[in-house]
Amino acid sequence: MASIALFHSVLGVRPGVNAAADLLRSHGHTVQVVDQYDGRVFEDYTEADKFATAIGYPALMESALRLVEDIQGGFVCAGFSNGGGMSEHVASLNPNVQGALLFSGAMDPSVIGMGEWPKDVPIQIHYTEHDPFRNQEWIEAVGQHVAKSGSRVETFDYPGRGHLFTDPSLPDEYDPISAAKLWDRTLAFLRRIENS
Repeated sequence: MASIALFHSVLGVRPGVNAAADLLRSHGHTVQVVDQYDGRVFEDYTEADKFATAIGYPALMESALRLVEDIQGGFVCAGFSNGGGMSEHVASLNPNVQGALLFSGAMDPSVIGMGEWPKDVPIQIHYTEHDPFRNQEWIEAVGQHVAKSGSRVETFDYPGRGHLFTDPSLPDEYDPISAAKLWDRTLAFLRRIENS
């Protein structure tokens, strides 16, 4: 079974993050929820973004690396929204990372100063088609950057406009059908890593 570091969105460790961790654990995986906000949780994206900006994204990226240092052996980085960018950053620098899962959170590698993507570290990217925070150029930039290393890239689009569409505690965004498809694809990704 896989070991997973799960990063929250800009809203913090909402119930949907813990629900995701529980779902992955129910399939035998070990999950460490990485809380970069020390328990702080937000309901509003604008307020949350102000908080994250005040911390500073370089500081958040440094803390992302620090908070996974104690994970023993190989692991998979996964993250929602802003946490997807944290997952990219950690995957590009930590030699123990075996794969990355970006849930509505692909960041242009040039924006976060990413160097060469490591060989044999596959990635999955998941977004709704009309996500208000979706940046297609960034999604494509991530795909090209990872593919250049020879690693596998999978990108999945879902109907709708929910950003955190797997989170049942966000009824305006949650889509149970798309969420179920995302988790099926995520579990298949993890099985491939286990068998590689």
